[in-house]
Amino acid sequence: MTVSTSIPGYTYGQPEVAQSPISLEALAQLQETILWSEEDVRYLQMAGEVLADQVDEILDLWYGFVGSHPHLLHYFTGPDGQPIASYLERVRARFGQWILDTCRRPYDQAWLNYQHEIALRHHRTKKNQVDGVEAPPIIPLRYLIAFIVPITATIEPFLAKKGHSPEEVAKMHQAWFKSIVLQVTLWSYPYAREGDF
Repeated sequence: MTVSTSIPGYTYGQPEVAQSPISLEALAQLQETILWSEEDVRYLQMAGEVLADQVDEILDLWYGFVGSHPHLLHYFTGPDGQPIASYLERVRARFGQWILDTCRRPYDQAWLNYQHEIALRHHRTKKNQVDGVEAPPIIPLRYLIAFIVPITATIEPFLAKKGHSPEEVAKMHQAWFKSIVLQVTLWSYPYAREGDF
């Protein structure tokens, strides 16, 4: 899977993506708080190389996890209570690109802006709008936070599949974990009362 702009609803770097209300300075402070380093950048890029041809397998695992938990699958269902196949497919394509963006993109203004866009698409502000579906109008913040664990725990075996040393795998995994915590922190913005973020 390569970086693509042909994915439905994928608008990274596009003019319609609003500027994040979080400043680059605040992003830098968050990165300091999670002990982010240039080493993490290098190992996350390495992770991107390792994961690039495994994206579909990763998504199969993650979608299997969501699909086996009705309380999670609920947020992808229509008014009839049935999963919306087209919605799941479109989100899957963007989810795959997100794996690559997590590892390959510079964490600059465009990246920060798209993190805010992702946040809005989980929140009632914009959920369902991009895909034109009638699914539940918000994914509760508790699930964004809790999902840090499966998204982090399940990635390590994929990082270990290309013959890297245990130390390299551990460093890639640590960089991934830091990035996921950073992103979920940014995604929490629309859920916080004004002035509380």
